[in-house]
Amino acid sequence: MEELTKTEERVMQVIWKLKSCFVKDIIDTLPDEPKPPYNTISSVVRLLEKKGYVGYKAYGKTYEYFPVISKAAYRKASFSKFFAGYFDNSAENLFSFMLKEEQLSNDEIKKLQDIINNNQEQ
Repeated sequence: MEELTKTEERVMQVIWKLKSCFVKDIIDTLPDEPKPPYNTISSVVRLLEKKGYVGYKAYGKTYEYFPVISKAAYRKASFSKFFAGYFDNSAENLFSFMLKEEQLSNDEIKKLQDIINNNQEQ
């Protein structure tokens, strides 16, 4: 799975949310003020299509876009790369970082312990 730029990822988040959309719908959904130009978003969507993330249905010169890769599949691939690159594939390193740097509340720590305990029982 080819990596996405931050702009591509932001547009892809909108496409996942809308499930099926036109470029205008993407622009309308983006929170940025001022809104990005139509041609910019159109170019980003075409790049996403070339990378295999987005498919389309043509209606003359108008295109309706839809995700080809699910958000869950992208999340898994992205996290795997992040986990390997920053935490050496070590859950211990990840949890240690979360406990030290993210200042988890006691409730969040308890929930993590419950998740671990529930997975051990299965």
